[in-house]
Amino acid sequence: MNGIVEVLEEVRSSLLGVMEFDDPAGWSDDELLAATAAIEEVGRVVDARRVACAGEVGERSRVELGGERLSTRRGCRSAAELLERVTQVSGAEARRRSALGTATRSRRGLTGDPMEARFPEVAAALADGELGADAACMIVRELDGTRRVADPGDLRTAEHELVAAAVASGDAAPVRCSADELRVQAQVWAAFLDQDGPEPDDERAMRRRGFRFGRARDGLIPVGGELLPEVAAALGRMFDAHLAPRSGGGFMTADERADLERNGEQRTADQQRHDVVAAIIATAARSGEHPTIGGSAPTVLVSVRAADLEAGHGVAHADGVEIPVSMRAARQLMCTGGTQQITFDSAGRIIGLGSPERCFTPHQRRAITLRDGGCLIPGCSVPAAWCEIHHVVPDVDGGPTHTDNGVLLCWFHHRTIETSGWGIRMARGVPQVRTPAWLDPGGGWRQVTKSPTRLADRVERRPAAVA
Repeated sequence: MNGIVEVLEEVRSSLLGVMEFDDPAGWSDDELLAATAAIEEVGRVVDARRVACAGEVGERSRVELGGERLSTRRGCRSAAELLERVTQVSGAEARRRSALGTATRSRRGLTGDPMEARFPEVAAALADGELGADAACMIVRELDGTRRVADPGDLRTAEHELVAAAVASGDAAPVRCSADELRVQAQVWAAFLDQDGPEPDDERAMRRRGFRFGRARDGLIPVGGELLPEVAAALGRMFDAHLAPRSGGGFMTADERADLERNGEQRTADQQRHDVVAAIIATAARSGEHPTIGGSAPTVLVSVRAADLEAGHGVAHADGVEIPVSMRAARQLMCTGGTQQITFDSAGRIIGLGSPERCFTPHQRRAITLRDGGCLIPGCSVPAAWCEIHHVVPDVDGGPTHTDNGVLLCWFHHRTIETSGWGIRMARGVPQVRTPAWLDPGGGWRQVTKSPTRLADRVERRPAAVA
């Protein structure tokens, strides 16, 4: 190998000697950014050689070689698995390197004559250390799918322009494009090269569309899948509508706007999107427009021991989910969906079946909606249709299922009302809210509403300004 391993070991030792791991903490801003760029330049050179080696491993592990495949001789099922073993990278990274190496390595024709790589300009820029592996992958992935239908000259032009944008060569590219920016440009080129692409893509997308639940871990159920573009767009617009900072704020009072400015949003963007999905599901379930189960709307059955519920600790269990749910979740579901007491004897036989506690009726919900207008927590923009009805005095404590004891709360604020510090009480059938002490230490109770008609009444009752 002409001593390549020894040389690389010397380079590694030199790099370790030049910089300690925590050195950046002592650098100035300019030094930090300059070093970051310089290290990335070295990384591009290393990445190019990683890709080249991965491509060669893939070439020597071709399926047609049978038992003589390199991967087979080393006890691995594929070139990617062999790379994982040798490099300790993830399977996804091994496959990425292998695919890029195959696309940028020189080839031989059926007669044994040498042929250039499928993407020669990408290969050259990689070899020179000018093009990073991320950017190269974006170009190859987007353009490779058009190879069967694209005009060869147009494909070569697209590759040239994208490499130029990535390395900032030419007048049209004064600044290097990031990998994400390059992906957008490559997708535009791919659409130009494959004029008939959307229909075949649509058929493939229809076959691949799906949504699935993963195995529970760390108290959460992971989800995954692929959405059709129009479905993703519609869901994205739902997120936009309900996560916009001023969504639904047209009828806010001056005090509520001040609360919004002061409090801000405590949830991450991912957490907010989760809560929007939770509200969509709850709204759809009670809409009456979906198939029923046993004659009732789709309802989650949650069981909890009476002793645990009374003690306030323990767990509950939701039908169809393999991990337990928290007592807080159980209380929220009881508040929203009602309860039914079932008594067992020591052997497990059912000996008592109580009547289901009555939930808020559609008529009561409409009345509460007109009174509250949306989630009562100041600054929350979730509309009434997406809200749940919260028993101010809990049902298990004897609180009535009456409009004088129910208020609108979004899924998130309903779930956290016992721990967030927000206080809610009813004064002669009118909701009052108290701000958490950490936000407003001296704050007292005040009436709140987001109903435009009630807000209009308030405006009319205000005294005229003194000139």
